[in-house]
Parts: sequence; structure tokens; C-alpha cells
Amino acid sequence: MSFSITLPDGSKKNFDQAVSVLDLAKGISTSLGKAAVAAKVDGEVKPVNFMLERDSEVAILTDKDEAGLAVLRDTVAFLLEAAAQAKYPELRLGEHEADEDGFFVDTDKEDQIKVTELPELEKAIAKLVKNGHAIEPVMVKKSELEAQFKNDPFKMELLKSEGDEVAAFKMGDFVDFGFKALLPNSGKVKHFKLLSVAGAYWQGKSSNPMLQRLFGTAFFKEADLEADLKRRAEIKERDHRTIGRDLDLFFVDPKVGAGLPYWMPKGATIRRVIERYIIDKELADGYQHVYTPVLMNLDAYKTSGHWAHYREDMFPPMDMGDGEMLELRPMNCPSHIQVYKHHIRSYRELPIRIAELGMMHRYEKSGALSGLQRVREMTLNDGHTFVALEQVQEEFAKILKLIMDVYKDFDITDYYFRLSYRDPKNTDKYFANDEMWERSQKMLKGAMDDLGLDYVEAEGEAAFYGPKLDIQTKTALGNDETMSTIQLDFMLPERFDLSYVGQDGEEHRPVMIHRGIVGTMERFIAYLTEIYKGAFPTWLAPEQVEIIPVNLDAHGEYAKKVRDELLKHGFRAEVDFRNEKMGYKIRESQTQKVPYTLVLGDDEMNSNAVNVRPYGTEKQESKSLDEFIKELQADVDSYSREK
Repeated sequence: MSFSITLPDGSKKNFDQAVSVLDLAKGISTSLGKAAVAAKVDGEVKPVNFMLERDSEVAILTDKDEAGLAVLRDTVAFLLEAAAQAKYPELRLGEHEADEDGFFVDTDKEDQIKVTELPELEKAIAKLVKNGHAIEPVMVKKSELEAQFKNDPFKMELLKSEGDEVAAFKMGDFVDFGFKALLPNSGKVKHFKLLSVAGAYWQGKSSNPMLQRLFGTAFFKEADLEADLKRRAEIKERDHRTIGRDLDLFFVDPKVGAGLPYWMPKGATIRRVIERYIIDKELADGYQHVYTPVLMNLDAYKTSGHWAHYREDMFPPMDMGDGEMLELRPMNCPSHIQVYKHHIRSYRELPIRIAELGMMHRYEKSGALSGLQRVREMTLNDGHTFVALEQVQEEFAKILKLIMDVYKDFDITDYYFRLSYRDPKNTDKYFANDEMWERSQKMLKGAMDDLGLDYVEAEGEAAFYGPKLDIQTKTALGNDETMSTIQLDFMLPERFDLSYVGQDGEEHRPVMIHRGIVGTMERFIAYLTEIYKGAFPTWLAPEQVEIIPVNLDAHGEYAKKVRDELLKHGFRAEVDFRNEKMGYKIRESQTQKVPYTLVLGDDEMNSNAVNVRPYGTEKQESKSLDEFIKELQADVDSYSREK
């Protein structure tokens, strides 16, 4: 036997007998032998005790490689399975996976594992680590594994796709399969944490049984684990679902409809303020606001192409019994097209700008639903402009300016521009018209270049009917998300036979521009909730002023007077009439993140004044009620921006 191993630098090592990955690493250098956690052999991750016995390309993985970190996390997942099954012999095991965020193990038993039991499982894993058990790669006959897992329907299902011999890992009496590489000894695990439990459908299908998913993470260095746990705490603190619950903004109850948010009074107030703001902005910019039905004849979506391209994301059509098929709308464009078509249009009217806060419905899978970010019913801040060809670039710039004005008012600064084109190598999912695509993509690029704006280009991100400019924001949790979009569309005007009468008296085809300024109300408010951490700026806050009388009997009437005066000026103010201690009420107002807390006692009542405590500070200051109203008005008028 003779073979050669090619290393990443192109050098080769020759062998005349099989050699383990670990021995190869030691042969390269002593330090690499100590650092090795696995290897990539011809592109596949293998454990350090994998035997090399043929010509191969090999890259040694250490704790500095992402793939090496995945090996560590897979190892902890393996130890978690072993510890959990030892603690709960009736436990059934499902899938497991390690990724950039940690690892998970799916489990099932009659009484599900509680989050309070995770510390005990951690101790059991720590014991396995301390004892330093060998973890060996083994080839096991499929029939042996079937005998071992005969009472576990999930493992039996996974075994169906395996061959007669299955690659597995063994630690003492515990054996499992489905891992590419694990550390050779449990003692090499150092820093790990079990994080949470959640429900997960078997293999991600809502028609399958619900299992329990145990989440955890692991790092080679303690400092990295501590930094990650700190990051997770920040994420949890900013999670709009947690804040929404604590501030009583909204709720979703799967018993009455998964993915269908109920807006509580405070959340509805935030939404109403945003909706009024957006409508006023659009009206001032020349848009005509409309209301259109949430139901439409299915034929309209067949004409538009949505049925062909997005059918899986649409709810099943409703058969009205007389041949008419109605569909819950997944987008608003065909509705606004009908508004345009309702009259004969002249070139003198163009651009025609139509906008709506349009309710839409998407057939999202249960496993994809998440708070307000992924829902089945949503309201889109939608708009469509119908323009002559020569008006495209001017209208594009006007829409972009409107978006930037809105961003300024909401203090959105972390974003970038992305020009989204069709994928030239995979044109099947796009409207088939090469000339249209070439022209429209050049128009978008030309508009951005004329404005002197930096942008990135992304093939394959276009809508099926045309290219678009996406404005990508960073959420508070670090995710990249499309906030706004401007899309050019030559296709739908053609399919719906849209026209306008030109200066020459002939019919001409308009260009349609789709645009969304802040996306859906649901996702936008989720974004704001996390960015603001629930402390909404005064102009958006559901309650702007909390009024606390020092003594209910002595100062209650004055508190009502102050509240009524604030309400008269259009502010959102409430009096805390609960029979609780004043200190408790003040802390509660801070917990609810009310921008201003007013404490009213004898001095304030006798001088028509208020004692003002802004949110998030220890500062308190007495001033006249008139002075406070002026300052509050200035705060609201400036969209709570720093003066």
C-alpha cells in the first residue's frame, strides 16, 4: 500500500500504511497535533481518529475553524443525548444539529423535559466530561441499530435512509449515528451551556408529531462562551415577543389562530400613530389612498402570475358554488391595477400614485411563524405608481426621497442599498422577456448612479416581474432584513392591458412602480420594538405621560385636571388611581417605559405645576403645567430627536 496526502499549501506527504488524521497532524508539527479537533478529507469533515489509507486532500481543523467549532458542538449534543437517555430511559431521540448559533437535540417522552431540569442535565454532561470517556467512530450493522432503537420510531425513521452498515459513534454502551465527526474524548469538552427548550415538529412538518427541542451552545474558550451568553441575554431583552408580552402590546394564541396577532390597546395605539403618520406623508407626496377588498377572483392572480409563482404561499381558493373562485389576497398589486383601470387615463394625470394600508394573507407553515415578524395576516404599507417611460427615473428618485424622510423621523440609520436583479443562469422563475429585463435593470442602475448613491448588486433577488432596489436594515438582533423596496414592472401593465391616452391621442403602455416604505405594520413594529427596546420615543409611545397623585384623596382631582388638559392638547396620558405606595407606582411607570412620569402633591397643586421625571433618568424637575405642555409638544413635533 502506498498513497499520498495533499495538504492545503499544495505539499504532499507519502505513506505506505494507513495513518490516522491525528498522527498526520502530529507529523506536521507537535503544536498542530495538540490543536487538531478534526479534518476535512476530500471536503468531508472526519474525526481525528479517522484512518487515511488512499490518496486524499486533507486540511487539519483546529479550534480556530468554524467547522472545528461545529465538531465541538456536535460532541456536546452527543453527550447531551447520552446524559438524557441515562436520566430518562424511556426517552426517544430525534434529529440533532450543530450550526453557527449552537446546537439542538430533538427528544420525546410522555412527560416533557422542563427548563428547570436543564441544570441537572448540565451536571450529568459535566460528569461525562470530567471522567474523560473515549468516543470512537464505529461501523454498525443496520440490523443491530434497528434492534437497539426498536422502541424509538424517530430513530427507526432515520435509519430507513441508511445502508446496510451505518457510520456511528460509541461512548461506553451509548451509540448514536448521524454525526460526521466528534472529539475523540469527552474530556476535551470544556465550556458549554444548555439554553432552552421549545417545541419542534418532527422533521419540520406540521402534520408530524410535536417533539421537544433542547438548545445549547459550546465554545473552546470560556471568554467566548461568556460573550455569547451576554449576547443572548441582550437578544432576549430586546425580543419583541418578550417586550410585547411585558408591555401588553399584542398576543398570538395558537388555540384561536397561529400567526394571527391580536393588538392590545397599547400596541394598537403604536400602530395607529404609525399608520396616520404614513398616510399623511403619502397624501402630502401626491398619493391617493384607497381601500380594496381582501378577496379577489382567482383569475386575477392567474393573470398577474402570482398563482403560478407563489401558489404555495397562498391560501386555498374558496369555491363560491357558482363557478366563481375567490382568493385571499397575498399582495395588493392586482387590486391597485383595478383602481387604475376603472377610468380612462390621460398622460396629463401621470404619474398616478395609489397607496393603501392593505391587508394580505400568506400561507405560512406553523414552524415558520414568529411573533409579529412571520405571520399569516399582515397589513402592508403598499403603493403603486403608474408612469410614462420617461418619468421612471424622476419618480424613482421621488420615492427614494420619501423613504429617506421616513427613516429620518424614525431614526433609522443602519441600512444599505441593494440592487436586486434576476439570475441570468436561472431565468425560469422570472417573466420571460430578456429585453424588458435588460432595459429595466439599466434604468434602476442609472437612477442610483445619477443620485450618487453606493449600492451592492445581487443576482437572483429580483421579483418575478422585474428588478428592484431593496433597502436592507440591521435589526437590533443583528439580522439583515429588507425594510423598503422599489420595484420596476413592465410585465403587469402588459398582462392587464393597461394604457393611457398620450399627447398624440394614441394609447400607450404605462410602467408600474411597486414600492413599500416600511413593509408590513407587523414586521415594522417588531423591528421598532427591538430597536427601541420597548422604550418608544414620546411621539410613538402608547402612553406618553403617567400621572401619580401623592395622595388619592388630596390630589386626585388635580391629577384628573392635569390629565384632561393633556388630553385636550392631543397627548396620551393616564392617572394611576391604584391604592398602592407612590414608590411602587413610580417604579411601575419606569418598568412600563412611559416617557414622562408626573408626581403631583401639595406644591404642584397649589401652583398649577407638575414634578416631571423623564424615563430612564434619576432627574426630576418641577415646572408649570403650561411649560411642560410646551416641552412635550416640542418633543412630539421633533419626533423625539435630539434637539
